[in-house]
Amino acid sequence: MVNFFVIIKCLKVNFKFKLLFVSFFCLLFFLIILFSFLHSSDLPVSTAVEKYIYNNTKLNSNNSEIIEEENDYIKWFEFNVSYEVLDKTSKLDINSHQKNEEIKYNWIELISYLACKYGNNFSKFKQSDLDKLVNDLKNGESMENLTKNMKLYSYYFEGYDSVLHEFIGEYQLETKTSSTTIENSIIEKQFEDKYDIKAFSPIAKNYSYSHYDDFGASRSYGYKRLHFGNDLMGSIGTPIIAVESGIVEAIRLESIWWLENWDSQF
Repeated sequence: MVNFFVIIKCLKVNFKFKLLFVSFFCLLFFLIILFSFLHSSDLPVSTAVEKYIYNNTKLNSNNSEIIEEENDYIKWFEFNVSYEVLDKTSKLDINSHQKNEEIKYNWIELISYLACKYGNNFSKFKQSDLDKLVNDLKNGESMENLTKNMKLYSYYFEGYDSVLHEFIGEYQLETKTSSTTIENSIIEKQFEDKYDIKAFSPIAKNYSYSHYDDFGASRSYGYKRLHFGNDLMGSIGTPIIAVESGIVEAIRLESIWWLENWDSQF
């Protein structure tokens, strides 16, 4: 009877030892994986998790040797700026240029400054913060000096500039002037310099289309993500006007026509 209990006791000890042994190696394995991850080349270049450095390998001219090139670029960017901030900063930019004020504002710089201040969470926006920034710039402070201690300013500027760069700026508007002679009337084209919003609808004039506010809506095609665009649904055959220079790379035909996956060539 005693031997039976001794055997059971030994089994319990062995089981606890095995469990402790397995737990130790599982923890060791986890620590090795964590150490490898933290020291990989995909680490953030700053405390931000959004900006990454990638090492791209390329063959040299004779394809005999691999050359590593380090490219610093943004892997992911959240376009979180609110309509209120877009509206207020764009008006500051446009009005300062149209009135030829001494201090001309750049709305992308203003947005990027506020993004740093709020951690890109614009639900925290306060009008007083924007007013203070504008007053500092009016009083001679440079944006470079105001953002020198903001580690993520260049990151936010690059992200928002990539989306909003061509929305506001200089452009020429065609105006028609007519001059009448004895023989006939001549219509001459002239162009007037403007500074304003220069983004426009890609749907040709007088053609109907439907749409809804789907910017930021959830999308699951391919993978779950936010939709950073606004879909315009027109009839087949509707002329499309290019909103910027580019090359169409692919057209996908489904229940309706979609134009997508184009590569800009500037």
